[in-house]
Amino acid sequence: MQKKRVVIIGAGPAGLTAAIYTARAQFTPMVITGNLLGGQVSQTYEMENYPGFPEPLTGAELVDRFRAQAERFGAEIAYDSVAEVDFRNGSPFLVKTTNETYSADTVIVAVGASPRKLNVPGEAEYTGRGVSYCATCDGAFFRGKEVLVVGGGDSALEEALFLTRFVKSLNIVHRRDQLRAGMALQARAEKNAQIGYIWDTVVDEIRGGENDIVKVALLRNVKTGAVTERPTEGVFIFIGHVPNSELFRGQLTTNEKGYLITDVRYQTNVAGVFAAGEIQDEIWRQVATSVGQGAAAGISAIHWLEEHGDTLRKLD
Repeated sequence: MQKKRVVIIGAGPAGLTAAIYTARAQFTPMVITGNLLGGQVSQTYEMENYPGFPEPLTGAELVDRFRAQAERFGAEIAYDSVAEVDFRNGSPFLVKTTNETYSADTVIVAVGASPRKLNVPGEAEYTGRGVSYCATCDGAFFRGKEVLVVGGGDSALEEALFLTRFVKSLNIVHRRDQLRAGMALQARAEKNAQIGYIWDTVVDEIRGGENDIVKVALLRNVKTGAVTERPTEGVFIFIGHVPNSELFRGQLTTNEKGYLITDVRYQTNVAGVFAAGEIQDEIWRQVATSVGQGAAAGISAIHWLEEHGDTLRKLD
């Protein structure tokens, strides 16, 4: 078992920023990346709204700068996944990964959220065979094809605009008669001749062809109930995210949607356990806000360690 002052679960903008702050305070944090270093932002093709970068850069490039800065101050990065935590007896906390067990004086949870599924027939079966949740990951596989994009928010339009680099055409399928995305994104999409819209409609089923890849989507108009078969070679789904809080069920308090509840100092219901980023933020969901939350959680963890230093040293 490794003894650590700070363990950070998650290596997105919030987790890596918390690592920068706690590393600069000489607590040598251990950052456990999970399945994807950088989280969702690492799959974003172009970042245009992160302060300090007037020229766009990719999400992966931004994440790499976060990582390098954290490591420069002494943060350790474990390319591993957490399998179990035990916060029930207070600090020190137990964090078990696939390959190691850590005893941590304090923990910062920054595991983010995962793409929300449609949960319709064919979705799981054809994931990776025409169904995708990441245009930047899979867009190049759809060169010259006609696809559907499901959703009406910022993510849906951002990913749709990216897909136009590859696809012949795409239609955005949205359950309402107007988009929820920001006006700037809507204006860009409206100017793009490759993008069309199917309003007041949901996907009821996804079907494949003889080659075992997506061929047809069954679309239902929510106002008329009419169901149509829409030929398509791909279905990209961007309808929101679900917080990755299952690991902490029964130990950390969540709201009805599963987001961790924190106080103004980003502390959870367990003293010494903090949370930052989209695991506790269901409103803003921006890289810049996650960075701010990670900084606040990191500072709070530092203060908590300083306040409880004598007690923790006795436990050592």
